[in-house]
Amino acid sequence: MKRRDFLKSSVTVASAAAVSSSFTGSAAEPARGPREFYELRLYHLRRGPMQKRFETFYRDAAIPAMNRAGISPVGVFTVAAGPDNPTFYVLLPHKSAEAFAGANDKVRADADYQKAGAEFINAPPSDPSYVRVESFLLAAFDGIPRVEVPAATAAKKSRLFELRTYESHSKKANKKKVEMFNTGEIAIFRRTGLTPVFFGETLIGSKMPNLIYMLVFENMAERDKNWGVFVSDPEWKKLSATPGYTDPEIVTNISNIFLRPTDYSQI
Repeated sequence: MKRRDFLKSSVTVASAAAVSSSFTGSAAEPARGPREFYELRLYHLRRGPMQKRFETFYRDAAIPAMNRAGISPVGVFTVAAGPDNPTFYVLLPHKSAEAFAGANDKVRADADYQKAGAEFINAPPSDPSYVRVESFLLAAFDGIPRVEVPAATAAKKSRLFELRTYESHSKKANKKKVEMFNTGEIAIFRRTGLTPVFFGETLIGSKMPNLIYMLVFENMAERDKNWGVFVSDPEWKKLSATPGYTDPEIVTNISNIFLRPTDYSQI
């Protein structure tokens, strides 16, 4: 079997598992249109020329080619507060698992991409373009099936993104937390000022089983204020105390990182 066919087959199987409600402890959830798949990339760099080369590559070569291949909007973020700085976070939405499987081939076959990105693509071992890349494949939640671009993006207004990862001790517990978000928690988020960009269940990645989501704020002051409103909300208190939905039952660890968009990010 060719590598490309194997990848497409593997991703299709993974996506079928993600959208199935056959996991133990998973409840049926209302369909709200086709769900996207997300690739979240972390480019770990060294300070100095690597950063400039990366930004030139994504701005002038990668994003235009990805958009031509149907990958849009592309989010590119730097670390505002968190570990492993400098690291660039790149969010790539795909319309389907099949679209994800064929995306890299489409981009690499783009002649303009190869020309505009030559310095980054053809970097020698003595002067590499990055230290390493991590990649995660996520399936969007039913409750928010597509990326929601912040209203402030088009106006290039200040945006602070919070990326949060919730780990669970088992797949059953992980699916229960996904269910909790879909059936009530996302709605409370929106009502209390926690504006989502995406929610995804991790299909391939590290620290599994887990889910990852992103919120957007104007600044840290707004973030702290709105989280305060959320945690004191009566409906949230009731939901979080419901047997089966309590943190000790379904969440083992929460980590977060704060990101700033680059000036060419489409999110």
